[in-house]
Amino acid sequence: MMRVVLAVVAAAALGSALVVPDAGKQNGNLWAVLVAGSNSWFNYRHQSDVCHAYQILHDHGVPDDHIIVMMYDDLAHNTDLDFPLYLKPVRYESQGERLSPRSNPTPGVVINRPDGPNVYTGVPKDYVGKDVTPQNFLKVLKGDSEGLKGVGSGKVLGSGPNDRVFINLVDHGAPGIFGFPTSFLHVKDFRNAIQSMHRNKQFKDVS
Repeated sequence: MMRVVLAVVAAAALGSALVVPDAGKQNGNLWAVLVAGSNSWFNYRHQSDVCHAYQILHDHGVPDDHIIVMMYDDLAHNTDLDFPLYLKPVRYESQGERLSPRSNPTPGVVINRPDGPNVYTGVPKDYVGKDVTPQNFLKVLKGDSEGLKGVGSGKVLGSGPNDRVFINLVDHGAPGIFGFPTSFLHVKDFRNAIQSMHRNKQFKDVS
């Protein structure tokens, strides 16, 4: 019987929601697909939580070749130039420079809690910018490496019938849809991808 739980992990609860068994203590391997569906400093929390999820998996011994990350990657070196025009910058003084509150005052650093560690360190940049799309996400799930030739890292799920797959989607959504930077993932397409994974014996459990 197919055991499927489709989980969209809430950003605020990620630390407690993601419990990762130590690698090697169970039969099969753990694979993970981590997706931040938004972009811009205004949606900081989505990418920061995906980075945090990566750090939890990494700390529990899941190798990078079993973790696929999709995020726009416009936080660590963000400036206010990429913000919507309706968000009027408010200037303030910081370390002798004039910065916007919507610029990153610590370039190269992404945190997911006040005064927290840099969760950006070491995060794989498998699919960033314009490559963060529902179509590419579905190809990753189905293991369609041919369809992703020349796109990002080209990394896809290589899981098998004894493996566990963790799918972490972080962004805004509504009934039947999940947001990506310029489009939406529809539940029908997501369901079809999971069913395809089941037919092709790509997992024992998916959550």
